[in-house]
Amino acid sequence: MNKIDRRTISLPAEQADYIDRLVESGEYGSASEVVRAGIRALQKHDRAIEHWLRTDVAETYDQVRAGIMRTIPGEEVFTELRARHEARRPK
Repeated sequence: MNKIDRRTISLPAEQADYIDRLVESGEYGSASEVVRAGIRALQKHDRAIEHWLRTDVAETYDQVRAGIMRTIPGEEVFTELRARHEARRPK
C-alpha cells in the first residue's frame, strides 16, 4: 500500500463548497478522493502539455531553425488581424 502523507490545505469557500457538493452527491466518498481526482487530472494535463512541447513545438522549432519553415513577426500578424477586423466592422 502506498504511504499516505497528511496535508492541511486552505481553499477559497467556493472550492470547499464544490468539494462538499461532490461528496454529498455521492460522486466521491470523501474530500480526499475529490482532491486526488483533481491532482490526477492535473497530472494528466501536465503530461499532455509536456508531450505537446516535446513533439509539436520542438519539431516546429527545429524546422524554423533549419530554414524549412518560416515565421511571421507577431506585429505583422496583429497588423493584419486589426485590418481585417476594421474591414468587417459596420460603418
